[in-house]
Amino acid sequence: MKTFMAKAESIERKWYLVDVQGQVLGRVASQVAAILRGKHKPIFTPHVDTGDHVVIINADKIVLTGKKLDQKIYYSHSGYPGGMKETVYRKLLAEKPEFVLKHAIVGMLPKGPLGRQMAKKLRVYAGTVHEHEAQKPEALALK
Repeated sequence: MKTFMAKAESIERKWYLVDVQGQVLGRVASQVAAILRGKHKPIFTPHVDTGDHVVIINADKIVLTGKKLDQKIYYSHSGYPGGMKETVYRKLLAEKPEFVLKHAIVGMLPKGPLGRQMAKKLRVYAGTVHEHEAQKPEALALK
């Protein structure tokens, strides 16, 4: 019995359109990360990018459960002493809803060059309008 290894040039990529209106952030992020990685395909190979392209719409209507809107904090640092900044997710969702979703999904991808290559196949939009009609993305309903 031989082990199958996918070749980068033989991979066929699909485009998926995901509407996340009213869905929970973490559940959406884990399912989209699996699609970007290619784990839904029978040809999945851990060291090869076998994933598909994902277009996410309605990122501004994503839901966080419990008290996470007020208790979950995003930290960033400027690199200078005392440069720590804290932002509550309620404010972050109001200002940059695309960033919140993209940050959660990219955090679930592998670290390094392979993960960065997978992250390039993710497009997130706050509203329902997106620029990828020419690729004819098929609607994908997440569980």
